[in-house]
Amino acid sequence: MALPRTIVIAGAGIGGLTAALALAQRGFRIVVLEKAERLEDIGAGLQLSPNASRVLVDLGLTERLKLRAVVPEAVSIMSARAGGELLRMPLGEAASQRAGAPYWVVHRADLQSALSGAVADHPDIDLKLGATFEDVAPHARGLTVVHRSGTIRRSDLASALIGADGIWSTVRQHLFPEVRPRFSGLIAWRGTLDATQLPKEFTARRVQLWMGPNAHLVAYPISGGRQLNVVAVLPGTWNRPGWSTPGDPFEVMEAFAAPRWPPTARMMLAAVDSWRKWALFGVPDGCPWSQGPVALLGDAAHAMLPFAAQGAGMAIEDAAVLARHLSLEAAEDAGSVTEALRRYGRARQARVRKVQRTARQQGRIYHLSGPLAIARDLAIRALGPERMLARQDWIYGWKP
Repeated sequence: MALPRTIVIAGAGIGGLTAALALAQRGFRIVVLEKAERLEDIGAGLQLSPNASRVLVDLGLTERLKLRAVVPEAVSIMSARAGGELLRMPLGEAASQRAGAPYWVVHRADLQSALSGAVADHPDIDLKLGATFEDVAPHARGLTVVHRSGTIRRSDLASALIGADGIWSTVRQHLFPEVRPRFSGLIAWRGTLDATQLPKEFTARRVQLWMGPNAHLVAYPISGGRQLNVVAVLPGTWNRPGWSTPGDPFEVMEAFAAPRWPPTARMMLAAVDSWRKWALFGVPDGCPWSQGPVALLGDAAHAMLPFAAQGAGMAIEDAAVLARHLSLEAAEDAGSVTEALRRYGRARQARVRKVQRTARQQGRIYHLSGPLAIARDLAIRALGPERMLARQDWIYGWKP
């Protein structure tokens, strides 16, 4: 008996919406379940390096994003110890030509808006807001996916279920209850400010990475250059529900106090009026990616530290690889769907683990102090811009 050509995706974040578009492009009918009543402007900025942007370009999103995304000219690697820039790594046209796709920085809400707009325009995608995934049951005709909207329970018949519902994934909890997110001991303070609040040299089209003792700071333009996204990462404790809460500006300014941090870095921090603290959790390496005709995608499978700027990028890559393996021809029966999802997981695991390791290693390097920070700064200067950019080729040059 032929399976339905419907695939259900739990979660309408960046990975879930990208997967919906990629799978619909392959001829599937897609149902996206999102427990939120509306898609909110959660989070702040995202860096989309060429490995991710080429997927979005292939999905036809260039026009929706070009007025919202910013193409940074460079990454400025800054040292709090040295008081300024160590190296400026070219991006812009240099990175685009090298990798064959643009490097974008964008507000998460702008990316989600572009994706959700494309989803709304696609006749084969049904986005159900206020719909919470509850259960899944396999049978001869595929899967029955049960979800709830308020007090009403509904179900969809599908050939596969994709859990793209984030680090606290209900689908993962259903499949692999032993896999639990772990707190990293680090907290990201996120805020934005109007570009007009700072002198022009502070808001140039570049990504600033400030490294310092036990902390680091990232800033880059978003919203067409009208705003600056600022992220400060500090060690901390977390003993409250959830993973996001308002932050006290005095606390972050104290952590980045002079003389350890120079006035240029502190000026950006002081210009942020409202902070949110995000506890950085990760999913342990080796989390299974699928079980039968159910698979995980993005943070549900591999939430990682953000220090390689690849969290969203890996979810977008997942979506493209999933669609490549889960073609209509591979969805003829339950056995072929299961095998396609296994192949998808095998195709992704080694690369994602390498990115996870790289992010952890870079976080340690950013936070060095004393003689080790001096050695780090000297090594970065010795490498130079071109060799620093070449070290990213294995990430940026990826193609689905």
